[in-house]
Amino acid sequence: MFNAKNSTNLAPSNSTGSISIIGEDVFIKGDIEVGGDLRIDGKISGNLNGKSKIIIGQHGFVEGNISGNNAEIMGSVKGNINLTGQLNLIGKSKITGDIHVAKLQMESTVCFNGKCTMGANIVELNNEHSVAVNE
Repeated sequence: MFNAKNSTNLAPSNSTGSISIIGEDVFIKGDIEVGGDLRIDGKISGNLNGKSKIIIGQHGFVEGNISGNNAEIMGSVKGNINLTGQLNLIGKSKITGDIHVAKLQMESTVCFNGKCTMGANIVELNNEHSVAVNE
């Protein structure tokens, strides 16, 4: 199903073992919330909230905010990213928006335009502020 050039580890990182895949020919307009791992190779116009790992493939594009635990991005994101875990920016990924993460790993080929705030305490403060605003 996946060839050698898709070297991203798709092993589920949650206890349910579910992986959802949005294919290259799919366009979704609206917010998405997922409990298991999610791989996006298509286009999303809306916010993503993942309880596990979000993977955006080379051809994947998200226009909206991303929140959750961990993410690996090889495609494009136009929106803010807020993760409690690690963000890996790989290859020629393009990020336009602010990043709030505990840990960040970025290759030199990545294009990132925005502000970056790192550290577990920063993520906790950001989450507390988000809860207070939503209440």
